[in-house]
Amino acid sequence: MVDITAKANTLRIAIAEAVVQVSKQETIDAIVNKSVPKGDVFEMAKTAGFFAVKKTPDILPDCHIIPIESTKVEYEIKDLSIFIRIEVKTIYKTGVEVEAMHGASVIALTMYDMLKPIDKGIEIQNVKLLKKKGGKSSYGIRTEHLTASVIVCSDSISAGQKEDRAGKVLVDKLSALGIKEIGYKVIPDNEDQIRGEAQSGIDAKTDIVLFTGGTGLSPKDLTPEALIPLLERRIPGVEEQIRNYGQQRTPYAMLSRSVCGMSGNTMIIAFPGSTKGAEESFDAVFPAVIHLVNVRKVDFSH
Repeated sequence: MVDITAKANTLRIAIAEAVVQVSKQETIDAIVNKSVPKGDVFEMAKTAGFFAVKKTPDILPDCHIIPIESTKVEYEIKDLSIFIRIEVKTIYKTGVEVEAMHGASVIALTMYDMLKPIDKGIEIQNVKLLKKKGGKSSYGIRTEHLTASVIVCSDSISAGQKEDRAGKVLVDKLSALGIKEIGYKVIPDNEDQIRGEAQSGIDAKTDIVLFTGGTGLSPKDLTPEALIPLLERRIPGVEEQIRNYGQQRTPYAMLSRSVCGMSGNTMIIAFPGSTKGAEESFDAVFPAVIHLVNVRKVDFSH
């Protein structure tokens, strides 16, 4: 089963469709008039679809157990075709498209089973996904025009005593989002140097400047103190999400002093210095924060 622990909860919606083709008008009339011997076809099939959606992980081994929060079924009759549309919603880490298609399939099978005594020419056609929404694939955020830089704040790494991993993870993640121009630098835990690198990014109109390290509470952890005076507007929601996301994974995340804000058209974010902390903090807020960067670029271009 795919590991989804790094994903964040978002609203996920999927709409699927199946088509049941009958062979005669009398079958349609019996469905509409609720005179099918096995009962009310639409209601029975809808109930079966509800069960199918919730039971999807019991049937398909790679499907995660998901808190289904809404399922709706609609029917449309066109000549001898019955169109089944099912919408499934959840707020979770993974999508519900398989649940929706499973529900549509079982609704169609239930209709087939109920109608076969009165119609031997029934066919199930075109089970397919019509729409899905939610997760990173739905952001539709352009990144190829953006610039970014990663600054690693660490005395030991800058002195060559340790190898940087957190900064390189951030570079890889920015690259995976499609950002091509990415700067990278290692500096000591020095307040003036940290502030200087941030100011250089602002002066160069770099879109995103990420710092990793110096967000804890040791005497040398001065990254927030260095950056906050440069931030024209703090973005508390991003800071809160970084800590909330982290604390779902370790209680120590509450001790992080990650900061985020804008200076001109530059977004500056300070992440923890540990590799896992930097990686998880990035996952917590990207690619959503890119929306703000793009909006600011449009505003400043005018």
